[in-house]
Amino acid sequence: MPPAGRPLDNLGGMQRVALKLHEALGERADDGASLEYEALVLRSSWRWVHVRTPFFLLRVLWRLFWAARRNTVDVVLFSSMVTAALAVPLRGVLRRHGVRTAAIVHGLDVTTPFPPYQWFVPRVFDALDAVLPVSRATKQACRERGAHEEQVCVVPNGIDVDRFQRPQDRTDARVRLGQGLNVSPLPPPPDALLLCSVGRHVKRKGFQWFVDTVMPRLPENVHYWIAGDGPHTEAIRDVVEAHQLHPRVRLLGRISNDNLARLYRGSDLFIMPNVPVQGDMEGFGVVLLEAAQCGTPAIAARLEGIQDVIAEGKNGHLVEPENAEAFVTAIRRYYDHPEQLAPAARRAATYTAGRFGWASVANTYLSALRTLDEDGRPPAQVENAPSEPLPSQVSTA
Repeated sequence: MPPAGRPLDNLGGMQRVALKLHEALGERADDGASLEYEALVLRSSWRWVHVRTPFFLLRVLWRLFWAARRNTVDVVLFSSMVTAALAVPLRGVLRRHGVRTAAIVHGLDVTTPFPPYQWFVPRVFDALDAVLPVSRATKQACRERGAHEEQVCVVPNGIDVDRFQRPQDRTDARVRLGQGLNVSPLPPPPDALLLCSVGRHVKRKGFQWFVDTVMPRLPENVHYWIAGDGPHTEAIRDVVEAHQLHPRVRLLGRISNDNLARLYRGSDLFIMPNVPVQGDMEGFGVVLLEAAQCGTPAIAARLEGIQDVIAEGKNGHLVEPENAEAFVTAIRRYYDHPEQLAPAARRAATYTAGRFGWASVANTYLSALRTLDEDGRPPAQVENAPSEPLPSQVSTA
């Protein structure tokens, strides 16, 4: 998790999920919900996490070994496949003392295309009692790597329903966006359509592709702001310059949580233009929930875990990945009919709060873990998880 007092250091989708689940389970324990909860947490900036992780894992290995020996733990929930690797050396002592194990699987933590890691992944599954992927696409990736159907239970990610609020006046939100970011030139006027994206600048996010192939086809009064950074930042800058899209397209870099909220609230549509990349999948897409919570519906690629977040017409629209014309058509729908934006914003916020609130998701995790403790395997299906099979065109690494 991020270091105390430095929330921008090492806070991606996986880290945010761990943080909010940690808080929610702590609250359940404090409320006397027949739960005793202890967390073993590494707080580190992204710069040092790879150095500190081995020492952290050794410390956790030791703590779990003695917790099992002393019969002070019933279930261990690993927050990703990285920490779940400890289930392999601990398998004997944990099972001998009746301790159940489960791991949350996000996507990249199971598909990382490093041959030794891929050799090890099936052995981690064999050591676990339950595998809890965050989406059907992630479940499919787990099954392809050796997880058994009866040990897999999809539990979707959640969102803190109090973190963001939908603006009462989008025009005022646009003004506050400019004031908060202190940008020059100022944000586009209220009659312009402002698109935004948030995420690490890597190939699978599709930001470079979108700027290169979609933005030149959109009207001059459509603007696109991107928050985040990463190895593809310079490549995105290059296509902005090549098409002379500045200041319509702006790279904001890493921004604070307050400015992130301003960006969501001041934008009209959230864009998630992911492209398929071998070995690098989008397990879920928490930023889609954050945007929708602010009343910003999404236009997103129909790809991988994104499909478990976007419900057509409720919190956005899905289009074929790498189909520039499909993105243009979906965006032009709102550009040509701006009166549809306000109703779409209300639907997105209402749907997201009702389906993905952390209170509901935390209860789903607790239900799955209690069933695991009692019956030795997770429930076949949980209440808050999607039950429909993935469309046949879904691509997984």
